[in-house]
Amino acid sequence: MKSIVLASTSPYRRELLEKLGLPFRTVSPRFDERIEQGDAPEEQVQRLALGKALSLREDFPDAVIIGSDQVFVVADEIVGKPGTAERAFEQLKRMSGGCHTFYTGLAVADAATGETLTACVPFTVTLRDLTDDEIRNYISRERPLNCAGSFMIEGLGIALMEKLEGEDFTALIGLPLIRLVAMLRRFGVNPLG
Repeated sequence: MKSIVLASTSPYRRELLEKLGLPFRTVSPRFDERIEQGDAPEEQVQRLALGKALSLREDFPDAVIIGSDQVFVVADEIVGKPGTAERAFEQLKRMSGGCHTFYTGLAVADAATGETLTACVPFTVTLRDLTDDEIRNYISRERPLNCAGSFMIEGLGIALMEKLEGEDFTALIGLPLIRLVAMLRRFGVNPLG
C-alpha cells in the first residue's frame, strides 16, 4: 500500500483520519493559507487544500498526500479563525439565530504520478438565538479561537445549534471522510481492502 501523508497539524483532522484505520503521518504543510474575499468559497477551499497537499510532494515523492481546508461563510463574507475571544464573540453574535455554511475543501495528490483530485463538501448550521452571556460562557469554557466560525461542534458547540444539515458531518469538523474514502480508492487505497 502507498504511504499516506496528511498535510495538516490539526488534531481534529488527525483524529478523523485515524477512524479509517490506515497508517499515515501528519506533516505541517509549507503553504500560505491566504483567504481571498473575492474568490468563491468553494473554489478557495479547493485551491488551499490542493496547495497544502502539493507543498509536501517533494518531501514524500511516493506518497498519497491529503490536504484539507475550511472556511465559514456568514452573510456572504468568508469568516476565518477568530484568534481572540473578542473576535469570537463578534462572530458568534453575528451568527446567532441564523443559517450559515461551512465549505470544506479536500485534495488528494499522488506525488509519484502527479495526479490530483479535489472536492468541496458544504455543510450548513443553524444557530439558535444566543444571549450575550451564553456566548461569553461558551467562549470561556471551550476557547474556540482557532476554529472557523468560533465553535467546535465536536464539543460544547453543539449547545449553540438549532439544526445541522449536510451529506457528511465530518466535513463540519474539517475532513469529509465519505468523500475522502472515495478519492483514496481512486488512488488504490481502500480502508476496507
